Amino acid sequence: MAGRIALRVAEGGERVDRFLAAHSLLSRSAIQRLAREGRVRVDGESVEPAYKVRVGQELTVDVPDAAPALSLAAEDIPVDVLYEDEDVIVVNKPAGLVVHPAYGHETGTLVNAIVGRITGDTGRAASRPGIVHRLDKDTSGVLIVAKTDVAHLALARQLQAQTFAKEYLGLVWGDPGEQPVVVEAPLFRDPDDRRRMVVRAGGRDAVTRFARVAAWGASAERRALLHVRPTTGRTHQIRVHLAYARLPIVGDPVYGKRGDASGLGRQFLHAWRLTVRLPHAGERTFTAPLAPDLAAYLAALGAPAVRTPLLDAIGGARP
Repeated sequence: MAGRIALRVAEGGERVDRFLAAHSLLSRSAIQRLAREGRVRVDGESVEPAYKVRVGQELTVDVPDAAPALSLAAEDIPVDVLYEDEDVIVVNKPAGLVVHPAYGHETGTLVNAIVGRITGDTGRAASRPGIVHRLDKDTSGVLIVAKTDVAHLALARQLQAQTFAKEYLGLVWGDPGEQPVVVEAPLFRDPDDRRRMVVRAGGRDAVTRFARVAAWGASAERRALLHVRPTTGRTHQIRVHLAYARLPIVGDPVYGKRGDASGLGRQFLHAWRLTVRLPHAGERTFTAPLAPDLAAYLAALGAPAVRTPLLDAIGGARP
């Protein structure tokens, strides 16, 4: 059903995704996806699914042609498996590995590496079997994949209920000080660059908590290692929230410090620990040791000027 849908709002106060679902043949989930791609506009401006419409506004939806299904051939890609049972696979994803196929990355993904171990029609789309949460291409660390429909639903419910406990390590320019910090700032897809997210009213609610683990250097070269715990799981959330807090991640090519001279080659962000309740194995915590390139970078900084006991725990152990 490709083409453009145009509607005039006669009665306001409703979310745009609900309004369009009631006045078109599109499902609400399809509308939400199109909105996040910048294809839902109100009076010419892109809006998020939660945007509340007002009387007299003009809504337009650009519906693209259906894309051909991507092939999901199993590929011989080495994957560091931290844990596996009949329900899930937990992997230590390396930086540089895309999680699931998309146009531009049809092969060579984590899904291609493990698709042979997945049973049933898991995932919300054929190109994303078993994927409940994601890591950016250049973020390393713990990622869990469902092998069955039951496991996928159980994990998705925990993610929605915000009981899916994710912990990250990130090195930033600057220093937040001794006190823990909470950033509550809504995230919206940048209408001028759909690859970026921005803090903007009307966006999706997002909450990130972080605390300092250690710090190196002084003044403009000050760097701090943070223990980061996102409550929500929005696209690029940690990277955007830390930049918003004036603590850009070292090496981040999109949200990082202008003139970053770290020489790291990718953002210093690592999914360190994940605590989740498995369908048959109960609550488990999985830990991925800090990626070798990140560990080497910290070692090159020398002894930290400030440290907490958590620094000694970094490195991790398998369950």
